[in-house]
Amino acid sequence: MAKNKKKDPFKIVLVLTIILGILGAGCIVGSNWIRQQRVERLQVLTDQVIAENAESQAAYEQALAEFEAEQEDGTNQAWPTPAGEGWEVVDLTNYPLECVSMRTINRQDALYNGMLLVNEWHSRPADFLEDSLVSVSKATDRKISVKDNNVRLFPDAVQALQDAIMDAKSANLENYVAYEGYRSWDEQNNLFQKQMERYNNLPEEERIEKAKKSVNYPGTSEFNTGLTTRVILYKAKDNAVNSLKFFESEQGIWLYNNSWKYGIVFRFPLADYPVKGTADKSYKTGVSVQLQAFRYVGKGNAAVMHAMDLCLEEYLDYLNEHPHIAVFENGVLRYEIVRENVGDGDPFTVHVTTKPGVKNTVTSLDNMGYAVTVFEY
Repeated sequence: MAKNKKKDPFKIVLVLTIILGILGAGCIVGSNWIRQQRVERLQVLTDQVIAENAESQAAYEQALAEFEAEQEDGTNQAWPTPAGEGWEVVDLTNYPLECVSMRTINRQDALYNGMLLVNEWHSRPADFLEDSLVSVSKATDRKISVKDNNVRLFPDAVQALQDAIMDAKSANLENYVAYEGYRSWDEQNNLFQKQMERYNNLPEEERIEKAKKSVNYPGTSEFNTGLTTRVILYKAKDNAVNSLKFFESEQGIWLYNNSWKYGIVFRFPLADYPVKGTADKSYKTGVSVQLQAFRYVGKGNAAVMHAMDLCLEEYLDYLNEHPHIAVFENGVLRYEIVRENVGDGDPFTVHVTTKPGVKNTVTSLDNMGYAVTVFEY
């Protein structure tokens, strides 16, 4: 029987060492490969996250820019969308004023800003003061021709009239004259009494009613506001100019068509007067005689009255039913207008918006216990 060959321990150890070395090397290589795969995978994930973050940041910046643009414009995307052509009035009665704060205003600071309604049914308020009236000629450094230095208006009305007439002159339209402006209570009363004298053979009440058909009762004349002027054409020693009927002239038609851009409206429209096609508003104004009266109401209010073909009385009726409106020009917000009851207190408070984009805020009393606030964008 053959004897078993004795195994060499050294060889066994050597073989085991080689095997362990190979295994160790394999582990190292495998570990490095796995680590490399993890690094590459991590880089892929990192690049993906960076790309997603960049996309998210770009989307955020775009959304922020759009939001800021909306805020700058003042338009709320929840509002009804305007048609986008011409001037348009959007009813916001069911939408609250945004970014609201309260503002305290003195009555005297708001009485002469344009909305003061004075007519047969609304006498001039008892606290009306003449202190702020200015001579049209002096205030404009004679840029506006006048009948005399007694032609006076409140400063905003003078500035608007000057802007309009200067632009007309730039269009080579000359010879405008502010022939009449503010009338005091006494001046109006003298006119009224002279008219009554024509009916001395009638009872007092009939004399008053007769006189009122051609001359307003003291305190109810548009010329008692300091916001209205009568404009004529006149050039010294020029019969061709002086014989022109105002609204048959280029000057008169231009002023009628463009005055609203400056915050001025024609006050007493009648059927086909001042131009053919004009709707009769005498049933609202109470004035049925032809008067070349232009009235300052402010740009925002004039834009609405022009766009909707409203006289002052109709416009205030409209605001009574729609106390919050927005005014757009070709889809761009120009004005936001709010009317609210403030009573006869002095001072009084109104709601105002502090939204970005508001360039100017003007509050005016309407002589019916309400304030009309216009926000210009």
